[in-house]
Amino acid sequence: MIIDAHSHVHDPVHDHLALLDEAGVDRAVLFGTRPHPERATDLASFRREMSVLDETIGGRSGGADGYRAAWQELDAACAAHPDRFIGFGKVRLDVGAEQIAEDVEREVVGRGFRGIGELTPPPDEAGRVEPVLRAAADHGGLPVVVHGFAPTTAGDLATLAGLARRHPAVPLVVSQLGGLNWLTAVELARETPNMYLELSTAHLVFAVRLAIDEVPERTLFGSDAPYGDPVLARATVERVTRPGELRDRALGGNLAELLGL
Repeated sequence: MIIDAHSHVHDPVHDHLALLDEAGVDRAVLFGTRPHPERATDLASFRREMSVLDETIGGRSGGADGYRAAWQELDAACAAHPDRFIGFGKVRLDVGAEQIAEDVEREVVGRGFRGIGELTPPPDEAGRVEPVLRAAADHGGLPVVVHGFAPTTAGDLATLAGLARRHPAVPLVVSQLGGLNWLTAVELARETPNMYLELSTAHLVFAVRLAIDEVPERTLFGSDAPYGDPVLARATVERVTRPGELRDRALGGNLAELLGL
């Protein structure tokens, strides 16, 4: 089974399904989203969508209304295509630990989602993720996915690795191979048994090769669609691996094992 470990709700959803079909991807982990760059028709509209992305990855959530709209879109996509999408639910990090625990129970477990993410703490404040890890542990060790590209810092990656070691029952997935700090991410994941690396948007092909070689059972093919393309992301993994178990694990086996599929 080929599983894209990182994608966001598209508008319209059938465009996303067409991309998955073209890439030969069976299923995709789906996150809710406030920005929709795929809606943009010109430079000005693209700038507007990207300004929303900047707010999101900078930890400026935009309040409860933005979350509710994203949750509704995610619910609708997963309900319409349960055979293709594996829903992960995001929770706010700008509230107290008790509220986070309630949100995980209601907005993730209560909605039947298989994990939590993609979380976007402000730069140098990755410690905000710890209450989520505690709540994830309380629900059987739900996987938690955290944004890894800028503005996430090398210090944030070190913080996340430390948190993962404090909560060993919770799989912690760093997205985008840690961005420009990919080498640090690989080193930390190698030393942290419950830290996974999702491989989307890697800017160097040998970063993907090295990650798969060093952490073969905890690297996950992902596209970050609509920001990335499933066809290209799969081709990158296949370019740096040979046919066989290593490739199969990266393209879906590791995630299927993690999620019990």
